[in-house]
Amino acid sequence: MTDTTSNPLKILVYSDDVDVRKQVILALGRRPHPSLPEVEYVEVATEPAVRAQLDAGGLALAVLDGETAPAGGLGIAKAVKDEVRDAPPIVVLIGRPQDAWLATWSRAEATVAHPLDPFELARTVVGLLRPVNVGA
Repeated sequence: MTDTTSNPLKILVYSDDVDVRKQVILALGRRPHPSLPEVEYVEVATEPAVRAQLDAGGLALAVLDGETAPAGGLGIAKAVKDEVRDAPPIVVLIGRPQDAWLATWSRAEATVAHPLDPFELARTVVGLLRPVNVGA
């Protein structure tokens, strides 16, 4: 049986748009799945803040907005996967479903298209978190 009372999972949410960050947090809620611990969100709006949080460690997952400028989530995902040892799984929010091929280049584990579908985002995030935290 999974201990769901353990320390919260930390999820980084990066976007220069506070509304996008709020949409992500509302879509996932405090506990995206009953088998997972509660979630603690770390909201950031700049690339240096993303880097600082990654350097600090302890992140279970990162959600990066691909539409943020000047540093988009796809470019940050690529740099993180190239440079950060033991980087957390990354979900990139993309402007169009046709841009999903860029996730292959960026090495992000998943993409979700804008406008955000809360159910799709939750399914994607839970799918990335459960294998790490829940036995088969």
